[in-house]
Amino acid sequence: MNDPACDRDTLLRLDDRELTSACVMTFTKGTGNGGQHRNKTASAVRLRHRATGIEATDCSERSQHRNRAIALRKLRLNMALALRVHPAGELPRLRCALDHPDYPLWVARLLDHLEEQHWELKATAGKTGHSPSSLLKLIARDPALCQYVNTRRTASGLPALIF
Repeated sequence: MNDPACDRDTLLRLDDRELTSACVMTFTKGTGNGGQHRNKTASAVRLRHRATGIEATDCSERSQHRNRAIALRKLRLNMALALRVHPAGELPRLRCALDHPDYPLWVARLLDHLEEQHWELKATAGKTGHSPSSLLKLIARDPALCQYVNTRRTASGLPALIF
């Protein structure tokens, strides 16, 4: 990630307009529940970030505008899960709500610390200024984060965390 356009923390801090302009956006017809209107309009949104190739889609709403906003949130979280950098400093102790704009950046930094500590929760907790139980609770509130951490732990030969 030597390319400044791919600097993860900068990407995660971009506003919606800036991030959208860095993506290829396509619209398709939605599938599933929603009736005739949903199946006739191109309300499903797919975003692909040009520099990283990371993608996100959403078709949960009948509104293209709402689907675009949800897809942008998903894209940020996908970037946080996919892009690792060497941890710089401590993980902020603040408890970041799942819908807070800084949540993907918080997740990315947490994962950087976990990877540096070889996915060991106790070692990461000590390094980040959290207790192991508080760190486990922070991870447990996000199903995608739980799944990602457990996948990485099992790939490293560690048991999955029990939530």
